[in-house]
Amino acid sequence: MRQFILFGMMTVLLSSCGGRMAEVQDGGDTLHLKYSSLLTIVRHEGYAMAQIRNPWKSGKTLHTYVLVPKDEQLPDQALLPAQATIIRTPVEHSAVFTTVHCSLFGMLGAQDKIVAVADLKYIKLPFVQQGVKAGKIADCGSGMQPMVEKIMDVKPDIIMLSPFENSGGYGKVEEINIPIVECAEYMENSPLARAEWMRFYGLLLGREQEADSLFACVDSCYHMLQQQASKARHGGHSRTVLFDKMTGSVWHVPGGRSTIGQMVKDAGGDYPWENDTHGGSLALPFENVLERAGEADVWLFRYSSDHTYTKADLLGERDGYKMLKAFRQNEVYGCNVEKTSFYEETPFRPDLLLSDIIQILHPNLIQSKHLRYFENTK
Repeated sequence: MRQFILFGMMTVLLSSCGGRMAEVQDGGDTLHLKYSSLLTIVRHEGYAMAQIRNPWKSGKTLHTYVLVPKDEQLPDQALLPAQATIIRTPVEHSAVFTTVHCSLFGMLGAQDKIVAVADLKYIKLPFVQQGVKAGKIADCGSGMQPMVEKIMDVKPDIIMLSPFENSGGYGKVEEINIPIVECAEYMENSPLARAEWMRFYGLLLGREQEADSLFACVDSCYHMLQQQASKARHGGHSRTVLFDKMTGSVWHVPGGRSTIGQMVKDAGGDYPWENDTHGGSLALPFENVLERAGEADVWLFRYSSDHTYTKADLLGERDGYKMLKAFRQNEVYGCNVEKTSFYEETPFRPDLLLSDIIQILHPNLIQSKHLRYFENTK
């Protein structure tokens, strides 16, 4: 009976996050952010200021944005940081260079605000593909070298892209005098900190209530799942998780401070690299992975293919996989990113991924499993 009730609670919470639930903000001028370590938002009379800390240079600022409603006068320049970028809100026309942010626009009901994209072949969202075919969204080519003429033709209010360490700037995109919004949330070291950035994007898009409501639901659902997994862990039901697989000659395993590493812990699992301090991934030879994680109970991996992987496919890539305990005991779960919305959804809906991991690690915790991204590899 308890298992049935738990499954029902999970189903209701997971499905309810698509609704609208207004959240009242108070507490002065600073917008309260519960988890983000990189983002600060302060409200002033007539505008809001968002400051992004540089994740690669401690104590430095990556970018400061001044968000001014279109019906307000521009603030006195003397009151603003010298390098601040002013953006009139709500933004109505956006060039979006990443699939995850295109997906967030859809979650917030703002998909009509996308007028240009880059790297279209990686964006599987139907509303984007259909928009490009209909001529409503411009395909600007590669995100590394976008066709600036196409961007200028559609006159976006902002360009949203992901910054990288030592990238050397954004080339010609910086020369066309369109505000660049640097989407650095992927450098946060917890799933909820990354997802919380939707509140900043909600301010930009005039979807503040929608973003606050969605994040409140994600936060609540994530913690409910985490608490249930914690009970299972304290009951002695902890299992070790190995993540991903070989790419060429190296195995890129998520670092101990990565969002994946944190999520394994939140799911009541053990992670072989949990004491590692890297927020990104570690490039390791197969032998190192086998030595540290060869006895892991569960193996989860992501892949991109036009067909569903089998264990035979894995052995065809590397015969050594058969030495993994999880492989021998049929505890292998693959996520085909071509057939699922893993990259589109999970950065801003970590609760959905956490649900999958918990169901795999604790199969007796709920009565009926429904995996959204992973499936058992036979």
